[in-house]
Amino acid sequence: MAGTGSGPALAPPTQVRALGPWRAAAAQARTTLRILAADRSAVVGMVVIGAFVLVALLAPWIAPYGPFEVAYASDGGVARLSPPSASNPFGTTNQGMDVFSQLVWGTRVALLVGLVSAIGSVIIGTLIGLVAGYFGGWTDDVLMRLTDVAFGIPFLPFAMVVISISRPSLPLIIVLVVFFLWRTTARVIRAQVLSLKERPFVWAARAAGASDFKILFRHVAPNALPLSFLYVAIGVQTAVMLEAGLSFLGFGDPQVQSWGIMLNAAFRAGAMRSAWWWVLPPALALSAFVMAVFMISRAYEEVLNPRLRKA
Repeated sequence: MAGTGSGPALAPPTQVRALGPWRAAAAQARTTLRILAADRSAVVGMVVIGAFVLVALLAPWIAPYGPFEVAYASDGGVARLSPPSASNPFGTTNQGMDVFSQLVWGTRVALLVGLVSAIGSVIIGTLIGLVAGYFGGWTDDVLMRLTDVAFGIPFLPFAMVVISISRPSLPLIIVLVVFFLWRTTARVIRAQVLSLKERPFVWAARAAGASDFKILFRHVAPNALPLSFLYVAIGVQTAVMLEAGLSFLGFGDPQVQSWGIMLNAAFRAGAMRSAWWWVLPPALALSAFVMAVFMISRAYEEVLNPRLRKA
């Protein structure tokens, strides 16, 4: 992606050293918000993500039914494959479950998987990249060879084998996604640290007697964190798509209701064409979520690379 090849522009080493890491981070956060607010696509993305967050938080009050609760028709029978109506605005499934309620509860799963997986993978990848890039030598060789091995493992076949051996669960899916996502972050952060550790402010800190731990986490890490934040956004959309893909293939957690599980249930019931109201809502929600995160991450590239900003 554009911008990942250049160093953070808002918090140069001299600024971080002059203001301190916390004050510099606060100043950079304000500048970042100002840049994002000036980008229309980023604003749209943030509004969409904000709407999803609001739906997830208010799910018990928004959803008229539970995630696996059956809806009944006025005659007392199960409302099977009922088209959209006043009582069921998005229709029902072949088992009489309210599609709108499933969609609302699935928003919680999407946000949980996206945030936890992205944050976990970025923390692991950032720490590995920092250590490998700063210390170099055999430490760098060992960590990067492990990263190469991780890159050689395809996600879907590996995840399906692991889930088949163990019992499908949401925590297991999150662990698998984290195992898949940390690799790219580690590579990018390592490349950034290789450049940062040759800057004069690192030499000055080392000449002043600062320990490697202090130099790494007080002086080098704050200048690499903007790239980590970018990969949090990228990781959220990737994690949501991976969970949806696994669930659609039948390897999702049967104890929760997610957008991928909704699509899998519709596919198994042979309703992909006949019951459009069952398929369209989760597909559109998944697309809207991924596109909104992409618009935010695309605008965030202007934070990393000032040359991308409009005059």
